[in-house]
Amino acid sequence: MAVYKIFPDRDATLYSAYPNMNTGDDPILEVSNLNPATQNSPRVARALIDFHQEEIQNIIDTKISSSIGGLTDWKVYLKLYLAEASGLNQEHKIEVRLISGSWENGSGRYDDKPQSTNGVSWNWTDYSGSKAWDTLGGGGDLRITDTEGQFTQSFDSRNVRDINIEVKDLVDVLRSEDAIVQYGNLLDVGQDTFMVKLSGSAEFKSGSEHQPQLKFFSVDTNTIYPPQLEFRWNDFKYETGSLDEINTSDIFLSIDNNPGTFYSESVNRFRVNVRPEYPVRTFKTSSVHTTNHYLPTSSYYAIKDLDTNEYVVDFDKSYTKISCDSKGNYFDVYMNGLQPERYYKILLQTTISGSTIVKDEDYIFKVING
Repeated sequence: MAVYKIFPDRDATLYSAYPNMNTGDDPILEVSNLNPATQNSPRVARALIDFHQEEIQNIIDTKISSSIGGLTDWKVYLKLYLAEASGLNQEHKIEVRLISGSWENGSGRYDDKPQSTNGVSWNWTDYSGSKAWDTLGGGGDLRITDTEGQFTQSFDSRNVRDINIEVKDLVDVLRSEDAIVQYGNLLDVGQDTFMVKLSGSAEFKSGSEHQPQLKFFSVDTNTIYPPQLEFRWNDFKYETGSLDEINTSDIFLSIDNNPGTFYSESVNRFRVNVRPEYPVRTFKTSSVHTTNHYLPTSSYYAIKDLDTNEYVVDFDKSYTKISCDSKGNYFDVYMNGLQPERYYKILLQTTISGSTIVKDEDYIFKVING
């Protein structure tokens, strides 16, 4: 199974209260509806996030399409990491849509004094006074609405978390002229952008009780949490050859083909060695301690950031299954989806005879800039 992450080419927040202000270099993306006591009308914020279209197309053409499941067994998730949340006294819905046309990122920040106006803003697609949005805030340029609820996520005071929304249908529109048949009125293919916003009924809603404010890390953050598009697809193979399956939950696992350091452009195949911890005594000419076995098909890998102890690739029963060939078990990791200059740890999970086993044996590697 495969997991591949890419990061935005650019992003910015549009603020209705500051219609000419650019925030293209700000470390935060904001989605909100605020009702300050000093203002007569609500103040809305929406986030724009743009990924490089050639990179998306390359992943689909060179990696996903050649995999076992091909173009029938893959998903894409838009992931944003929450920095701060407030005003969630009821359930609020975040939605992801596509907007059309080109825009300029600019170099402004929210706290700039004077305000920067050299890029996209609530009023303008470029610098202040340039081409205006069809409707202020990019709303009139919306391409695909949330008609079936597949591009939304709910938040409330008991359910505050990062954004993780499946957007495969939107990615199909970004990359293909064929999507015109399904969605219609598709212009400027390759120049579409994700907009993250509150649902329509929650925007410009008056009253002190209607003030959801969600702040996420942007691509300009100095943390390890920039927005991501996470591709998952099926590359699972299971050909055991003459190997024996492990049949005891008392197992010894080790990982080979781990030099410890990888350039961010690397793709590495980690090998998993498996044998019984307490092998049955038998009369053989070779040592049972050097005989490799294979894991059941219900075996998975995960990757944690060593410093934060957070999963950057979680166990996934569909997309992180461990493959097997005549040499033993293995899995492939694409390093460019991991933040460089950080250490990571691999965890393994398997189920044997009804027992679920998680091995956390400090299988560590580092990704460095190439």
